[in-house]
Amino acid sequence: MRVTWDIFCRVIDNFGDIGVTWRLAQQLHQEHQCAVRLWVDDLSSFHAICPAVDVSAERQCVTGIEVYRWCDQTVAQRAQESADVVIEAFACLLPEDYIALMRKKQKVLWLNLEYLTAEAWAAQCHALPSMQGAGLQKYFFFPGFTDTTGGLLREADLLARRDAFLASAEQRRAFLAGFGVQPLAHERLISLFAYANAALPSFLTALSQDTSANRLLVLPGVMQEAVARWFATDTLQIGCEYQRGNLTVHVLPYIPQAQFDTLLWCCDVNCVRGEDSFVRAQWAAKPFLWHIYPQHDDAHLVKLEAFLALYRHALADDAQQALNGVWQAWNQGGDISRAWPAFMAHEQTLQSHASCWSAQQNKHADLATNLVHFYHDWL
Repeated sequence: MRVTWDIFCRVIDNFGDIGVTWRLAQQLHQEHQCAVRLWVDDLSSFHAICPAVDVSAERQCVTGIEVYRWCDQTVAQRAQESADVVIEAFACLLPEDYIALMRKKQKVLWLNLEYLTAEAWAAQCHALPSMQGAGLQKYFFFPGFTDTTGGLLREADLLARRDAFLASAEQRRAFLAGFGVQPLAHERLISLFAYANAALPSFLTALSQDTSANRLLVLPGVMQEAVARWFATDTLQIGCEYQRGNLTVHVLPYIPQAQFDTLLWCCDVNCVRGEDSFVRAQWAAKPFLWHIYPQHDDAHLVKLEAFLALYRHALADDAQQALNGVWQAWNQGGDISRAWPAFMAHEQTLQSHASCWSAQQNKHADLATNLVHFYHDWL
């Protein structure tokens, strides 16, 4: 009998939360033959990354995964029985009626899948239990970058698919042409996916004044609106190009999650945000800028520095300083115009480093595999 999994997701960060849980659900189903139900409270955001999702359906099957609209009042009635493994993603809190089903079943592994962090305490807290009453325990499962954490999401064939794509100039040309993008041979291709960012105008200015030609691929949403303001226009039309100096901007439509990796592989530099695209940028093995999810108390800057300290460790001092300068300016709304040229002066070094980092992370077991092993060990 197949192991059953219920994954609960409340969408906070538009695409990040559902992006992570959808990838996890697919990998559990496709690679580990698990029966997965995914409970999501925002099907519109889900539809944006997976067009097969019907936003009006209360229950549907998408690529073999049962998808339910999450409504606290109806979860227990629809579920009827708790799964063998229950994941509340990012401390989303389960409905009490569903917890009652877990108590009734008794033999249930309850996991809180935490946000990704490189902070040392995550390894210390990884897989620790917490008593929840009536014999139930909840375990805290931390993704991470070392063998003492839960690892990163990575499909078994991901890097092989990446390498095959990168070896084919024709595949790259065809993929970009599908979005009307036809970069010149000498252009640097940069993807832009970020939160609202006060550093953006100086970044665009730096690109326009660069000694090299840059083509910026802008994803829809807040970045599209912000870039339009920099061009002093009301809106940027999807599929159209805009130019100033050595910067050409091309506005992309929403990219389904299934194609997002390919977009990252096409680019020379990737600007990503949150958690899901942050991890995928690392598997793309290209230099990248991470816009971490901002927190009011600046706790995100501690999290940013923890990852930077780990990621930049193998770099020479001058390359470390260049990387640190552009990331700090990008995440603190600073003037990036000085940091960007220094960053690009180390472009080849940073490219080699990104490849080495990806290969290093690939030595660790992936998150889905670690979760499955944790369940079998728990039994």
